Amino acid sequence: MPSAGIAPRRVVQLAALLAMMVFFTTQLVGALLPNVPLLIIASAAGLALDLYLQHKQPGLLSLLSKIRFDVTVRQLLRDMMIMVGLLRIDGIDPTHVQAPLTVGLLLFYIAHFVCQAVAVLVKRRRLLPFVTRNIDASALHLSTAPPRLLARQPARRLLRFAIPATAGLLATAATKDAVWGWIGLGIALVLSLSGVAWLSTWLLTRKRVLDEQQALEWLDNWLAEYQPTVGMYFSGGTSSAYQANMWLSTLASLDGNPIIVLRERFMVQKIDATDIPIVCIPKVAHLMRLEHSTLKMLLHPANSGKTSQILRIPSIKHAFTNHGESDKLSSCNPYAKAYDEVWVAGPAARERYQLADIGVEDKDVVEVGRPQLAPITPYTGAPAGEYLQVLYAPTWEGWDGNPGNTSVILAGENIVRALLADPGVRLLYKPHPMTGSVDPRAGLANERIQALIAQANTRRTGARPGPEAAAELARRAEVLEGLTTTSFRPDTDEIERMLLQGTPDSDRAAAVEEATAAWESAYWSSLPEWEHQIITGPRPAIFSCFNHSDLLISDVSSVVSDYLSSAKPYAVANTSGLSEAEFREGFPTVRAAAILAPEADGVPALLDAVRNPEHDPHVADRAELKVHLLGPSDPPSLVRFNQAARDLCAQAEARQARMEARASADLPGLLGGDAADELAAEAGELPPETSGPADAESEETAGV
Repeated sequence: MPSAGIAPRRVVQLAALLAMMVFFTTQLVGALLPNVPLLIIASAAGLALDLYLQHKQPGLLSLLSKIRFDVTVRQLLRDMMIMVGLLRIDGIDPTHVQAPLTVGLLLFYIAHFVCQAVAVLVKRRRLLPFVTRNIDASALHLSTAPPRLLARQPARRLLRFAIPATAGLLATAATKDAVWGWIGLGIALVLSLSGVAWLSTWLLTRKRVLDEQQALEWLDNWLAEYQPTVGMYFSGGTSSAYQANMWLSTLASLDGNPIIVLRERFMVQKIDATDIPIVCIPKVAHLMRLEHSTLKMLLHPANSGKTSQILRIPSIKHAFTNHGESDKLSSCNPYAKAYDEVWVAGPAARERYQLADIGVEDKDVVEVGRPQLAPITPYTGAPAGEYLQVLYAPTWEGWDGNPGNTSVILAGENIVRALLADPGVRLLYKPHPMTGSVDPRAGLANERIQALIAQANTRRTGARPGPEAAAELARRAEVLEGLTTTSFRPDTDEIERMLLQGTPDSDRAAAVEEATAAWESAYWSSLPEWEHQIITGPRPAIFSCFNHSDLLISDVSSVVSDYLSSAKPYAVANTSGLSEAEFREGFPTVRAAAILAPEADGVPALLDAVRNPEHDPHVADRAELKVHLLGPSDPPSLVRFNQAARDLCAQAEARQARMEARASADLPGLLGGDAADELAAEAGELPPETSGPADAESEETAGV
């Protein structure tokens, strides 16, 4: 349960905060009495606790920083109380011991702040106006990053460098010998000054990247050299990258030179393995430079607040592809009318836009199919194996609170119980990753469903694959991990990643695709055929689950539309409160589905229809609906998609030609007659015999 994980964390944070207050209080008492053992123990324990929290509880320290009790204040308070203790301990001369040590401590803090100032300057110098991947950007003078302890971790740097200073001062308190304090402060001061000196080398020419203007000029030159024609624009949050990743293979297959344009710096590393050049341009002013590039069209898999900024560029045509199609209202967002064209899978989506009446004209809707569905295997008839493989893939609860969005809350447990009651069924449960993120009831129901499945597995027995299957899966996982994960050293920053990811390996995307297929095959082979499975991670992908299932049970979502490409039987849970007739009429994607009520009493008949296709009343309906939702299979979707891209690029070229023609037509009025005629003659737009002064003389003679 979510709350079960939160409560222990809060207990730990409260305990740590209480311990910190106890150590500060005890340290103060030890300094004022004075009690040397108490002062030493409390000071050392407080510093150790702060070091521990830096690694284990950064959230708590962030909260303390918000109330201005940050690490600098805490460490300064500890050091001040140590100095108060030294002042009150008998046998320590305040003039010859305590005062010089105070000056040394002050110098240490000055060195720390100087180091931090240099770190900020280095960070700013290493911040380019854009981020690239799969592009050789070495001409920008990219270099390795400075140690993160010096450049990006001021809190940890202060605490670690303060250890010898604190130890030396406490040793002085114990021995009343100032030498220990000087040694500790000297080491701390040397560490800080060394950090300043080392960081300063990144300000030298050999390690300094180009400034903003030079970098933007480099970007312009790279765009002119690469000459991108088609691209994908994407902006979103940390969990939305899948919306862009699903279009990578399609974009790479289009004619022309593809490019990916991002807006958030973190998103550069969220994009899956691809050979396509990636450019992240956070600022709008810099984004506008694309207007002067050869880029003709952009695909948009999602709407975002920053989409309107790229739409301002008139030289680029924009097509909204969305990241999935369903009967939900989100598939017909009024924002879609801002694009030049809306690309949909088939006639159903075209009709959906017209029925929604949101301002999208029918002429701007283009049917391109769904190229990503090519890996899905088609229906081959009744299940051949011992077990009927049923994929239950409910969607999440959504933002609008509609009870019909997800079946998990009202019907999920009933569906799963009915499936588990059939000994010939093997259940594959793959909930949406956002289940429970809005409605806690969905999260709790999801947990109960997983508990039911785990309990059902304890009642089943059978043969398991041998150790060689697990070894093969581990080997395939290692290969895939090596291809999809770029190992960076801990100190790596944005600039160093640009350097390391400059030129992609040849055909890396194809290698990842092959390795993924091999891993998925090894994954399914490593599992007992009789064992129910709960699949919550990103792998195996939903399409792989499609291919290993004989039946899908889901909700009104894009999962249903995609599954229809296989023409396999499917069922949709109706938790909307509508009658079955109203449900089928309101949601076209369910017209060829078996409809399950929240009680799930129709599951036995559904399983019988899958095992015996002659009992299936929806075979012909699925074939018809498949074409209605996804378009014809000939020509293939990718061919239609590519043609749509070429047509949109042609529109961009035609507009550019019109603009140039208008500029030429307006030029005579701006330049005056003779100058305009000379320019037109040079361009070949006027015949030589009718241009220039000779023409004027001929007209004058003719007039005589």
